[in-house]
Amino acid sequence: MHDILHDHGSGRYNIHGIDHDHDDEPIGKLEDNALWIMDNIALKSVGIDIGSAGTQVTFSLLKLRRMGEDLSSRYMVISREPLYYSPVSLTPYLDEERIDDKMVGKIIADAYRLSGLRPEDIDTGVVILTGEAIRRHNARAIADILAVQGGEFVCAAAGHNMEALLAAYGSGAALSSYERGERILNIDVGGGTTKLAVVENGRVLETAAVYIGGRLLVIDEERRIVRLDPGGKHLAGQIGLNWQLGDRVSPEDMQRLTAWMAQAILTAVTVRPLPAEIEKLFLTPPLENLEHIAGVMFSGGVGEYVYDREARDFGDLGKLLGHALRRKMREDSVPWPLLPAGECIRATVIGASSYSLQVSGNTIYLSGSSLLPRKNLQVLHPSNELQEAINPEKVAQSIRNHFAMFDLVEGEAEVALVFRWHGLPSFARIHAFVEGLKRGLSETIRQGKPLFIIFDGDVAQTVGALLSEDQDVRSELLVIDGIILQDFDFIDIGRRLEPSKTVPVTVKSLVFR
Repeated sequence: MHDILHDHGSGRYNIHGIDHDHDDEPIGKLEDNALWIMDNIALKSVGIDIGSAGTQVTFSLLKLRRMGEDLSSRYMVISREPLYYSPVSLTPYLDEERIDDKMVGKIIADAYRLSGLRPEDIDTGVVILTGEAIRRHNARAIADILAVQGGEFVCAAAGHNMEALLAAYGSGAALSSYERGERILNIDVGGGTTKLAVVENGRVLETAAVYIGGRLLVIDEERRIVRLDPGGKHLAGQIGLNWQLGDRVSPEDMQRLTAWMAQAILTAVTVRPLPAEIEKLFLTPPLENLEHIAGVMFSGGVGEYVYDREARDFGDLGKLLGHALRRKMREDSVPWPLLPAGECIRATVIGASSYSLQVSGNTIYLSGSSLLPRKNLQVLHPSNELQEAINPEKVAQSIRNHFAMFDLVEGEAEVALVFRWHGLPSFARIHAFVEGLKRGLSETIRQGKPLFIIFDGDVAQTVGALLSEDQDVRSELLVIDGIILQDFDFIDIGRRLEPSKTVPVTVKSLVFR
């Protein structure tokens, strides 16, 4: 259970040492509202996105409610209200290899000042690195420093596939697909890359990324090139231009280039087989599930121009590219309609992470004392449905696919794998599942790295014993049950509690709409 202490005089309460306001508690005697107070939490959250082109900060108020009807200690986010959105600032660079950490710090300090909030007012948050920013030598170090300065935030470097996931959820495309009961294509055009995601009934089916972005080239007031990424140079070469830093560019050439880029993005999602010049632009395998698309949503900074919600020109390709995409959509260059806008430039700014606490069942399997405590394990929830007859190879393939979807390498990334157990815990079913687990984590096991496996159902001890004793897995194992997790969760696992022999799991969840 949560350790909640309420300060009757101030209208605040404490959960795990964090104070929280209660501005909207019901009127009446506090004694009459004790249950409401126990079941409702408000957290202030910050989201920091350092991207290829833009850096932005958002502050949100999260309202959480305990799912009392299930007699559960788990709190669910029921609303997310914006408190302050900072202006989007151009990501500052010292040179082609390094982000200017001092200027990033100033952007964030200014956001706090203008919001009227202080770091000590913030309960939780997330720092996300996206796009070309990840490739800068000091990018991850900057994110880690910001997280330490602001508290124990979730800190994630989003590779191409994960950024496409974030954009699909953050833009509202996933929600729209759920509400409409249709398959939607989300095209997120940022400063360095374009992320593609096919979503259906609220779930992302497939992701991809293309090396086309609005800030791969930047010019000054005299139309001289002051920044030219390798991708920008390559794209210019596609229309016969051999641009170099310092070259003066004409408006006509910029128009020709962005028209080619817009057509390349649309060709990437409509033409099969792909033309060779378009296939070379993919940073991931191309999309395959393009049948039955009901509509297209755009997001990212260039999406603001597609929907005519931004008029400013930042000296890059963004404005012209957005207008070219809008024209081509109106000219029926794609077989699907343009859907209304959701979030565009802020799609990958999660803006929030919520903290909650769960306690495992007491049938855990722990084979090494050095495994606990563990902090900031990323959760992966493979989509394999554990049907009555469990197929080991399908279990293994779902694990491999999920590592790839989140841009993680099995054998390198330390993660917590989460499964929902359905049906009887018979020996035959658990044995088949364990065999699939062993195949799917073959490299991790070969290297003797630890395994963290989590279930909602009561099968942890049996799975752990079979892995260790029947399958002769030499890796240290922590297998726990009684915990409900999902993708985009990060967890801290505490030391074993005695005499219950359970473990506490702090859950930090990225929050979308």
